[in-house]
Amino acid sequence: MASPSLPPLTIVHVVFSSRLAGAERHALDLAAAQAAAGHRVHVVTRGSTALCRAMPAGVDHHVLALPLWRGTRLDALLRRLGADLCHGHLGPACKTVARCKAALRFGTLHVGYKAHHHERLDGLICVNQAQWDSLGDYLGAARVIYNWPPRSDQPKAPGEAPPRPGLREQLKLADDQVLVGTVARLHRSKGVDLLIRAFSRHAPDHAVLAILGEGREARALKRLAAGHPGIHFLGFRDDVDAVLEDMDLFVSPSREEALPLAVLEAMRAGLPIVATRTNGLQQLLSDAPATLVPLEDVTALGTALQASIRGLRLPGHGRVRSRVAYDLSPYDRDLAVARIEAFYRSLMPTSTPTSTLGGSYA
Repeated sequence: MASPSLPPLTIVHVVFSSRLAGAERHALDLAAAQAAAGHRVHVVTRGSTALCRAMPAGVDHHVLALPLWRGTRLDALLRRLGADLCHGHLGPACKTVARCKAALRFGTLHVGYKAHHHERLDGLICVNQAQWDSLGDYLGAARVIYNWPPRSDQPKAPGEAPPRPGLREQLKLADDQVLVGTVARLHRSKGVDLLIRAFSRHAPDHAVLAILGEGREARALKRLAAGHPGIHFLGFRDDVDAVLEDMDLFVSPSREEALPLAVLEAMRAGLPIVATRTNGLQQLLSDAPATLVPLEDVTALGTALQASIRGLRLPGHGRVRSRVAYDLSPYDRDLAVARIEAFYRSLMPTSTPTSTLGGSYA
């Protein structure tokens, strides 16, 4: 709960995405945590079905469907709600938030800093140290506050559809087949094309690859994987934690990555991980028992996959269920949410002024 000595805030989060991926899930989980702490929390979207269905309890939802004069309409909404602050997530939302004058303006760098999206915001949350180091001429306040794995899948309410069969059962896998998986938006930056090429060329016959996620590259990626019987596209899933429990190995082949929620969730599940050396993944996994490979290197990725898969199947013993104990203490949800609130309050008119960048919380 918020400190009893401090008044609750009226917080407006803005997400103009059409799909529910990592950044969107982070924004909704943050909104849910802030509402649970006693704040008045609102979320503004473009009305996409995926975000509407995922809207947490205790949060008021507003739709600004059309882009025309969206900044003016958002500013009017902030005034009507008496908002203390407005928090944008991803470029289009941050660009709109920056046009507003009715409240303090914050943004989270789910990808990277872009001046035309972020330079007019009052405060920026960097999710890794490399982002903070690269802010350049940004004149607002900034903090490094790590992402966290969102809440585990919630139990189904009475009357809801029964849980799906396990992923291995859905794919009709034999007990000795190794299930490799990734969870990602199907966009070039996520490198799923690299994973498909690496898996097709190097994975042993007893391995199967499950690709979870959706996006504009889906059709091209399916063409790339055509003819490989061991590659399965499963689309969007709302039972990520349950799916991860059935996997044997998690792969993050991204070309760029800030601090991906999917990898944090894979760490929470204890999965062995193969990942590329993006800034975010190097920070997240450099001291962890994971395998890191160079960016855009299909051969190195394939070789690492091959070695990891073979290590999960011992001759004469079948598939080995391996689990890793990762240190997730730096990525604690309650701690991060409290730090975000402290950052908000540090820029409010009654607070003590801070330095230009304000240092790092990490």
